[in-house]
Amino acid sequence: MFVMTAKVSKTKIAAIFVLLIALVVLLVMLLVGLQDGGETAQQTGIAGDSNDARLDFLAQYGWDVNGEPVRTQQVTIPEEAENETFNRYNQLQLSQGFDLTQQAGKTATRYVYELLNYPDSAGPVYATILVCEGRIIGGDITDTAPGGKMHGFQMPG
Repeated sequence: MFVMTAKVSKTKIAAIFVLLIALVVLLVMLLVGLQDGGETAQQTGIAGDSNDARLDFLAQYGWDVNGEPVRTQQVTIPEEAENETFNRYNQLQLSQGFDLTQQAGKTATRYVYELLNYPDSAGPVYATILVCEGRIIGGDITDTAPGGKMHGFQMPG
């Protein structure tokens, strides 16, 4: 049988302990920083500062639209979390990767485009894009036909 012993001073043990704690703190900071980076990317959204950028955004979902918005208006994102209509609309936004609560109280521009290729539509269908500080922060597709619905940017079917 072979036995090995080592003599380690209390100072060395304390130094190793401090280094391990510093390593754990560094790892935690890195993980928190990566999570914050993901939130920042979501908060900055997608470029929507030009008509071409908004048309490209809709095209990536397969939508063909008239080249210019049929309506443009300023809207204020509500600050109250108890607003039931806002909460339902924000649930739609959350399902698409947007979160309007991050822009609470801010003014956004609402661009409405008429869709030309909505499948089986019995009436006009519109795409709404919300832009705040030059970035797309949300929107929807609204079928105005009787029984039509509002849904996210994904094409149905």
